[in-house]
Amino acid sequence: MTFKRHTVTAALPYANGPVHIGHLAGCYLPADIYVRYLRQKKEDVIFICGSDEHGVPITIKAKKEGITPQQVVDKYHKMMGDAFREFGISFDIYSRTSSKTHHQTASDFFKTLYDKKVFDEIITEQYFDEKANQFLADRYIVGTCPKCGNPDAYGDQCEKCGSTLSPNELIEPRSTLSGEKPVLRKTKNWFLPLDKIQPKIEAYIESHKNDWKPNVYGQCKSWLNQGLQPRAMTRDLDWGVKVPIEGAEGKVLYVWFDAPIGYISATKEYFEQKGEAAKWEQYWKNKETRLIHFIGKDNIVFHCIIFPAMLMEHGDFIWADNVPANEFLNLEGDKISTSRNWAVWLHEYLQEFHDKQDELRFVLTSIAPETKDSDFSWKDYQARVNNELVAILGNFVNRVMVLSHKYFKGKIPQGKLDTALLEKFEKTHQLVSQSIEHFQFREALFEAMNLARAGNLYLQENEPWKLINTDKEKTSEVIYNSLVLTLHLAYLFEPFMPFTSERILKMLNIKEPLVLKNLNHTLSAGHQLGEAILLFSKVEDDVIQAQINKLQASKKVENTTINSENTALKADITYDDFIKMDIRIGTILEAERVPKTDKLLKLLIDTGIDKRTVVSGIAEYYKPEEIIGQKVSILANLAPRKIKGIESKGMILMAENADGTLSFVAPTNTEINNGSVVR
Repeated sequence: MTFKRHTVTAALPYANGPVHIGHLAGCYLPADIYVRYLRQKKEDVIFICGSDEHGVPITIKAKKEGITPQQVVDKYHKMMGDAFREFGISFDIYSRTSSKTHHQTASDFFKTLYDKKVFDEIITEQYFDEKANQFLADRYIVGTCPKCGNPDAYGDQCEKCGSTLSPNELIEPRSTLSGEKPVLRKTKNWFLPLDKIQPKIEAYIESHKNDWKPNVYGQCKSWLNQGLQPRAMTRDLDWGVKVPIEGAEGKVLYVWFDAPIGYISATKEYFEQKGEAAKWEQYWKNKETRLIHFIGKDNIVFHCIIFPAMLMEHGDFIWADNVPANEFLNLEGDKISTSRNWAVWLHEYLQEFHDKQDELRFVLTSIAPETKDSDFSWKDYQARVNNELVAILGNFVNRVMVLSHKYFKGKIPQGKLDTALLEKFEKTHQLVSQSIEHFQFREALFEAMNLARAGNLYLQENEPWKLINTDKEKTSEVIYNSLVLTLHLAYLFEPFMPFTSERILKMLNIKEPLVLKNLNHTLSAGHQLGEAILLFSKVEDDVIQAQINKLQASKKVENTTINSENTALKADITYDDFIKMDIRIGTILEAERVPKTDKLLKLLIDTGIDKRTVVSGIAEYYKPEEIIGQKVSILANLAPRKIKGIESKGMILMAENADGTLSFVAPTNTEINNGSVVR
């Protein structure tokens, strides 16, 4: 289908911290490349983003810092917006979900679904903190993870083993507000009945089986195969968009209900600012508009299942034609972690690497996690900048400009276009275009760089610095063709490296926007060129080492923090609390990995009383065959829990070292009998 216009969205970054390179590689840079490409083609496109400013993590951060949630989001909204702008991410608007327009738009959307009787009103039991006198969202509840034994797992996820949880799965849950054990109280919320909508969602997903990325389609199918369940679209909180119906006092819209509506409200704001308030509907309600969401893989379910379900039930809106989600970017072989400060923050990069936005844009595009997780390292950054940008692209453009000034007084000489080069130009533009339109930005960048390689080869084969002494006419032709090739590079690299493209055009003394069909004839003999400048400079070893040292310092701080946490005593308990625990000595008889997991082992343990199955999150540290016969301490009277479909009866005790590794808590006397009580 041919579309008349394009609405391109980039995931709304969460306003409780700055942007890091993982965000850029996964979402914002690919989106910007795609939009810049569409603009080059003179397509009708709007590029929408903004800060996601509601939800529990923001209220938690506000409480920790002793400020209001609004102060938190104001701080990070500005920080992220400024960093995006300086980095060259060319949003048409960067809005925010705390705006009046957004609150009104989200409220109206909810009310439409409510009036159409889409929601199921369901009374559930939810944890309530009697001391703080409020219901607790999942992140306000911590307890022991039933899957790996982490004592500080959140009510929605264990950050140690990565398991998705619900608050009622936690062992010994406690409120993060008061430290007290919460109680269950009944509360009413409004649920989106995804189970009833599933047939429509399945048909939608299947219609994109052949044009969506396999990782996106696969994750959607996995959710659908498990069977969708109703999901609450309201929460018992005081920070967010108020639920606009009677009987919903003290409740706000679920952050993942209101956040994607932020794309719509931002579009409204954009056209209001342009004095064309009604025009937003063309970009959200007209079937001749193509809607594309750029996101990371952790947001696939929300953009491919929940948001489309909302739009389907509303009835007035188009659905996404593509959701080209990327995988994750790691850092120096380790997962990026904002809590551990294991990240390269965009605002810090922009301060420390002044005017080197395109170097980072180039490297991140080169290693983009398009089909699988990839890794950023500072040594690789240095190598790619020095060996490709400096030695290939920068070298070619500099040589052409210097030779033009040296032999032709900085004016474009007479020349005839080389047929072989013309074919190379056409083929390169075709390959780059095809790759970008299939969201293969790494491949597109590679093909653009190949033209710069061809330029260096063309100079090397013709050697104009020698030719000038014997054939000035031929030299003139070589330099002319090299300048035309330089112009093509400015065009091809603009979506990827806009600042570099701008500098090339300044050297060529071209002020008008480039049009692809006129590129070969834009430069004419006698045109005065600008000054020759270096596009890139080498990145020195000491600069890279400083960044590596900075990351290593973060790990030292982390380990110090871990040691501090491990030595800090928890709140006092009574002897009666302790004797409730039945801890026994046992022996591991069998061990095997739990299928489709990285961290879990299924153990058969002889407790001296019985032989029982225990699922433990120790697969990262121990191979199954290594621990047969290992003596362990087992909490034998822990209530059974199903983990990955396996009933686990008990928990083995492990000691966590400062570096996060685990060791068995076991008797030094290996002759001690199974079933012996630990007192």
